[in-house]
Amino acid sequence: MNTEELKQTADALMAGDKGLLAMDESLNTCNKRFKEAGLPQTEEYRRKYRQLIVTTPGLAESISGAILFDETIYQSTDDGVLFIDVLKKAGIIPGIKVDEGTTAMPGSPDEKITNGLEGLDIRLNNYYGLGARFAKWRAVMTIGKNLPTEANIQANTEALAKYARLCQEDDIVPIVEPEVLMDGDHTIERCYEVTENAIKELFKQLEKQGVYLPGLILKPNMVIAGKDNHHKNSTDEVASATVKCLLANVPHEVAGVAFLSGGQTPQEATRHLHEMHVKFGKELPWPLTFSFARAIQQPALDIWKGKDKNVKAAQDMLAFRASMDSAARAGRYSVDLDRYPVL
Repeated sequence: MNTEELKQTADALMAGDKGLLAMDESLNTCNKRFKEAGLPQTEEYRRKYRQLIVTTPGLAESISGAILFDETIYQSTDDGVLFIDVLKKAGIIPGIKVDEGTTAMPGSPDEKITNGLEGLDIRLNNYYGLGARFAKWRAVMTIGKNLPTEANIQANTEALAKYARLCQEDDIVPIVEPEVLMDGDHTIERCYEVTENAIKELFKQLEKQGVYLPGLILKPNMVIAGKDNHHKNSTDEVASATVKCLLANVPHEVAGVAFLSGGQTPQEATRHLHEMHVKFGKELPWPLTFSFARAIQQPALDIWKGKDKNVKAAQDMLAFRASMDSAARAGRYSVDLDRYPVL
């Protein structure tokens, strides 16, 4: 474990007013979004879409790192340049999703556990050789009647900690993602309680595994009511609950916090991040940024429609949405700023 290299990579990912682009959708998730958009669910169309993303002009002005999927890390542009090399040339650090999805938890089929630890050390060594310098592992926890169970939180956080240790042994910065899902009608208070329990247990497990915190990034959900709850929290409520939870439970040594958007609209996720910086910027002991997927990509996908003639317009939208999140991190976002020209 080269702690100096780990810290340098983590600090570079968290530097400036930039954030991370999660373009690591699994085949099933990517194909589902393509189906919704009326696009062919083929490897070639996925390649063309990822090519659109990595070749977006000016993307590095807002994005410090991009999380790839296993299929994507081996793909190339039309003229044969590996996507990972395109990113590096642009000044964007390549990363890789290494978990292998979720399965029902034995004894509690309404809960999920994440797979992928078997053979992970070999895969990480290979990814490092390809140029990946950070990785991501996602665990999901569901709020429901008597859920999540303590056993589910422990199983998921233990796997996250083992993954993080394996990453660091290969000099790869781990992003740990203990996602409390927005699915359901729970209150913001209930989300706070579950998120706090998950984060507390996660850092207990990370300590057990001897994980180097200055070389680790936390990717949590924001603390927000379930999407089926009739009460919509204000921007201030979400920002305040989220930062309060993090300040109480995340060690200061952690390299940074990069939020997932978790089903929020692009504008909601951006507003919440902005409010956190405006209200709590001086109190934050670690960089606080974004690691969005759909909240950055979906508007571009809607424009692209699989047509070459729409690539530039889609790239312009992608760069615009990333720039809005960068502005939010800097505390400079506004609704007036977030007005993209009608095509």
